[in-house]
Amino acid sequence: MILAWLIIIPLAGGLLAWLSGRGNSLRARWVSLIALTIDLVFVLSLWPRHPGEVGFTGHGSWLVDLKRAWIPQMGVSLHLGMDGLSLLLVLLTLSLGMISVVCSWTEIKEKTGFFHFTLMWTLSGIIGVFLSLDLFLFYFFWELMLVPMYFLIALWGHENRVYASVKFFIFTQLSGLFMLAAILGLYFIHGRHTGMYTFDYFQLLGTSMTPSASFWLMLGFFVAFAVKLPVVPFHSWLPDAHTEAPTAGSVILAGLLLKTGAYGLLRFMVPLFPSAVSDFWLPGMVLAVIGILYGAILAFAQNDLKRLVAYTSISHMGFVLLGVFAWNDLALQGVVMQMICHGISTGALFILVGSLQERLHTRDMNRMGGLWSDAPRMAGVGLVFALASLGQPGMGNFVGEFLVLIGSYRVNVAMAALATIGLVAATVYSLWIIQRVFHGQKREDRRLLADLSAREMIIMTVMIIAIVLLGMYPQPLFNTVAPALASLERNTSATQGANENKPIIRPVTDTGENHERY
Repeated sequence: MILAWLIIIPLAGGLLAWLSGRGNSLRARWVSLIALTIDLVFVLSLWPRHPGEVGFTGHGSWLVDLKRAWIPQMGVSLHLGMDGLSLLLVLLTLSLGMISVVCSWTEIKEKTGFFHFTLMWTLSGIIGVFLSLDLFLFYFFWELMLVPMYFLIALWGHENRVYASVKFFIFTQLSGLFMLAAILGLYFIHGRHTGMYTFDYFQLLGTSMTPSASFWLMLGFFVAFAVKLPVVPFHSWLPDAHTEAPTAGSVILAGLLLKTGAYGLLRFMVPLFPSAVSDFWLPGMVLAVIGILYGAILAFAQNDLKRLVAYTSISHMGFVLLGVFAWNDLALQGVVMQMICHGISTGALFILVGSLQERLHTRDMNRMGGLWSDAPRMAGVGLVFALASLGQPGMGNFVGEFLVLIGSYRVNVAMAALATIGLVAATVYSLWIIQRVFHGQKREDRRLLADLSAREMIIMTVMIIAIVLLGMYPQPLFNTVAPALASLERNTSATQGANENKPIIRPVTDTGENHERY
């Protein structure tokens, strides 16, 4: 039942924070922090386990499993599972959740209890997404995380928060309906061919269907995950949502909600529809490269610091999409590393922007400049995470993007070469941030800027240690996720091989002259 408790504890913690926060805002913060700490201890206790202990036949990558009947008449079960991939993402969720609580300690002054309620329920929905192995349950948690996030932006956001929250909800809700239609289509096709109607992930793997049906169902999943990632041209909700969200909301959006889209591509879209994905790999790579370059160019064009960081997320998530469609060992390792490191580095940049806005009451870089002398600790932290964002060797982001590029090069040289331009553009916009915000002359007369407090420095120190450790010694992460990635590749190959006489998506392992995709 430990997986169920990972979801229940944040839900209960959120309710308790809401009730206790009516008279004492400090109590709501501590309740949320304690609930997330308990969850974190539970997850860390699972890390020493060895894959395969739960005894799935043919699915030996799982660390722990829970399956109970929920609505048996419809084939719906309460099926939760954790492998190395979901373990790392749940760890990221809990860590960034705790950081979000701490970084909003002084920022949120109104309706503090309800703020922590919405924050905790969003985190609970995200954890449910990463653990669900029943497609009906997956969709339930997919929708659950959207509603509290809507309120998080609409109630505690900035000037245009209502517009941004409505736009966020419309984009994500409508795209989710495409996925729901695809889930129901897969459910009925599987039931018609086997006589067993079920939403269970393992039962639906290898469902026999026509190429046309497979392609359209795959597109339903792709639209939902592409909007959440986000993929150009489905991205326009993201800059508005990030710009208007409170600091904690931006950290959750960039660090976690975008990762649910990437996780959906890895866990569901490719394994369920490998033949359709093999037909769609080139358009998918093209969309990825467009996102990498477009996001970088638009980032450089911004004067709003928070909007600039938001566009960098579009560029960085393009590398994730590129690695997914490359679908080989190196690319998938890079995808996971990029997901984790982007959550840390971009989350830190949003916290930094929130600290600046709280002090200067502006996000306009035209009104900044010359802040290094006033706030050297803030400037030094900003430089570290700007270097991480541009892919500085020694930082985790470099490992992720480098592996994605190598894996993509073995699939399509042109796409990999074009994506490399994104690294050059990242250098420009990352150093542009440091130049315009911290160097040069002060553009406005203002009193001395307060530097990062002890609380803020503790947050940033933890995040710096994490991003450097991942860059210098990434092997523990690769060891943790390796069985899960091997299982995904094995399931994908077996599924496609059982259905059709088509080239099988599989890791490219030769090092000779043959660098073809299949």
